[in-house]
Amino acid sequence: MSVTAARRAWPTDLPVLLVAVVWGSSYLAAKGVTTGGTVLAVLVLRFAVVLPVLVVAGWRRLRALSGAQLRGAGVLGLILAGIFVMETYGVVHTSATNAGLIISLTMIFTPIAESRLRGTPLSRGFVAAAGLSVAGVLLLTQGAGFSEPSAGDLLMLGAAVARTVHVLAMSRMRSVRGADALSLTTVQLGGSVLVFALLCAAPGTGATPWAAAADFGPADWAWLLHLSVFCTLFAFFVQMWAVRRTSPSRVSLLLGTEPVWAAVAGISLGGDRPGWLGLLGVLLILAGTAWGRTAADGAERPSPAPAPAPATAPAREAAR
Repeated sequence: MSVTAARRAWPTDLPVLLVAVVWGSSYLAAKGVTTGGTVLAVLVLRFAVVLPVLVVAGWRRLRALSGAQLRGAGVLGLILAGIFVMETYGVVHTSATNAGLIISLTMIFTPIAESRLRGTPLSRGFVAAAGLSVAGVLLLTQGAGFSEPSAGDLLMLGAAVARTVHVLAMSRMRSVRGADALSLTTVQLGGSVLVFALLCAAPGTGATPWAAAADFGPADWAWLLHLSVFCTLFAFFVQMWAVRRTSPSRVSLLLGTEPVWAAVAGISLGGDRPGWLGLLGVLLILAGTAWGRTAADGAERPSPAPAPAPATAPAREAAR
């Protein structure tokens, strides 16, 4: 890209980069507002703020969804609910740095799963990048010495796998192809909130939303609003706006810097101290995921698969 073209792209690139920054900070925000006993309550409260805005903004297109599209979005919403639960519990039981970096393995898992489904081999570059990322996770989860990964680390790894399932389901489910991204997102989040509310009503699942809200202080409300307003609403609408003004690949490239910002927020603001092994793991994960994205993009150019970037936003916003 020439200097002139780069200057013209900057007004679009900056808001997208800000989305990556707030997403990177979302793991720290989720840790700040959530405890092991308030995970489901916080999820209900967070999306109770988001859903009315999405419904009002896309009411006409929401009503235009067919029955098949609604059912397909409902199925995706169940998968999404699982992602939210695993990520949020995972964030509670690991560091913000670990959470943000481990979940970035979705960028490695997705091309691997696609290659298996299509029966096409992965490039040597991608295989090497995947190995680099996995080695980085192993080092990251050890901290200052070798030990078993924490429960939170394993939950984040499970969430990365579930994100991959969600992305592949969205691209392969015929019922949701051609559906409006905003409407599809609204139905998925609505289904997820319904699941959270039902789980909250079950005994032994933690605090109710109103009990958790009653115990919130100013800092808790600030974290919650950050997750709702910036990490969800702002992020989704910026993506929709930016994709119309630049290429989806450029938006994806900028959003791919999220793990960098997660590490920056966790280490500089959250006080995470991964140790020398952990820091080496951070570098390997960042290098591996960046290399893997480049290798996967290059392999997909001859026969691009459908990739509804804005519609996949909810999965990337999980625990944000």
